[in-house]
Amino acid sequence: MPATVGDFWRFALGDLRMNNARGYLAEFLVAQALGLGNVRRVKWDAYDLLLDDGVRIEVKSSAYLQAWEQRQLSRIGFSGLRGTRYHPRHGYDPAGKQFNAHVYVFCVQTATVHGEYRPLDVTQWDFHVTSKSALEEAGVGQSITLPTVLRIATRSDAAHLRDVVAAAAAGQNVNDEPWW
Repeated sequence: MPATVGDFWRFALGDLRMNNARGYLAEFLVAQALGLGNVRRVKWDAYDLLLDDGVRIEVKSSAYLQAWEQRQLSRIGFSGLRGTRYHPRHGYDPAGKQFNAHVYVFCVQTATVHGEYRPLDVTQWDFHVTSKSALEEAGVGQSITLPTVLRIATRSDAAHLRDVVAAAAAGQNVNDEPWW
């Protein structure tokens, strides 16, 4: 076939304002900010990123702009906070959906004008970091709105993200027990 990987990328992920592409991009930007340069995304993992010290990180993204024409800017919110752990040989954890990461990083792409949208410009991203226990104490379920994120999370820029993540991870525990 005369196609290249670049051709596929342009076909499938050519507009980084698409929700799935923006989510992948946010995970990539957080990984880069944390110094995880040689990490690959694993779709079925119970969390998105793993630091050398075992800290599990879940990355969520939202944006004011979408790939389609909009009458107004999108409302910022994040979903899919709880997940069911999966093992390729043993299936899904019967305990069901739970918080599986020590730290949650909520990424907001802040551009509000399509012509000014620059997806790799980290100054156009706000990073909000919170712990698993802060989500639980706030009574957060499967989704969270920006006002709640602003109330319980610490805002960070990309340059300081690793320190903010480390602070949020202190004292956090996640369920590591096998279910099989």
